[in-house]
Amino acid sequence: MTTEVVTLPTDASVRQAAAEMRDHDIGDVMVVDGDTLRGVVTDRDLVVRVLAENGDLDGPVGDVCSSGDLVTARPDTSVDDVVQMLRQAAVRRVPVIDDQQRPVGMVSIGDLAIVEDSRSALADISAAPPNT
Repeated sequence: MTTEVVTLPTDASVRQAAAEMRDHDIGDVMVVDGDTLRGVVTDRDLVVRVLAENGDLDGPVGDVCSSGDLVTARPDTSVDDVVQMLRQAAVRRVPVIDDQQRPVGMVSIGDLAIVEDSRSALADISAAPPNT
């Protein structure tokens, strides 16, 4: 699990979300209302829901984040259970939240590859330094 998550309020701009992803070399930002997780916006969401639709880059990120049936885990969720969640939901990342619905981490398929199959190509790619 990555514990250094980036969060933005629902009214932050799409442009700000993209800048946070760039500045932190990440592919997602957690969208919060106060301290409570409301959704996740990914780099793919920005492309598909904003750029491809000629959307407003200065519009609120809360309008383009995935929020409906958000799949989440708890800090004590087993690795096997997280893998099952990823498979069932066909997602690449699962936010980790505490009992008050506050984000505390993110588990990605890359994180799992490093732990479960450290010799795999995905593990190598996930562990590599960022391209700058």
